[in-house]
Amino acid sequence: MPQLALYTFGVLKSPLADPGPLTREFYDLGAAVYRKISQHPGYIAHADAEYGERGSHFEADWGAWGEFAVPSWYDKGRTAETTALAATLSLWTDLRPAFDAIYTGVHREALNRRYDWVERSEHPSHVFWWVADGVIPSWEDGVSRLEHLHDHGVAPHAFTFRHSFAPDGTPTRLNGTGPKSDRTER
Repeated sequence: MPQLALYTFGVLKSPLADPGPLTREFYDLGAAVYRKISQHPGYIAHADAEYGERGSHFEADWGAWGEFAVPSWYDKGRTAETTALAATLSLWTDLRPAFDAIYTGVHREALNRRYDWVERSEHPSHVFWWVADGVIPSWEDGVSRLEHLHDHGVAPHAFTFRHSFAPDGTPTRLNGTGPKSDRTER
């Protein structure tokens, strides 16, 4: 049975190594989000570095998830001291459990505060695509699909909650749900 891959990306206002209270809060809330989401029905796995310090995304070993990659529009640092991004790559059983995990509880609280940490952007912040059972998507896959979504709009290859597709490529919709916009607010 196909699995749903999700890549999220945002540019942070300050580097991950910043010792300030907002960055510390971002990390603390992020840890709580991962703990809660990893227990959510429908969650399968997420990319997690095998080692690394705060901000060492580019140097970290991501195992089967491949070498870390970012969209072409990311123009901030790439060292542990200068990296200023928030990115996730995860696998889900279906759209409904992913939606329920993302738009409820502690993750919803984090989304409500995202502009405390993340710069507003004209670029999409997330993209979904289907992968065959047992396939681990790579960071490069996520970047490629997010850039495709930005450049060409939604398609079975790269889609959002609001404009989604079933594994067979037919359009589908979560009844009565969906964020107001697939792009970040201005």
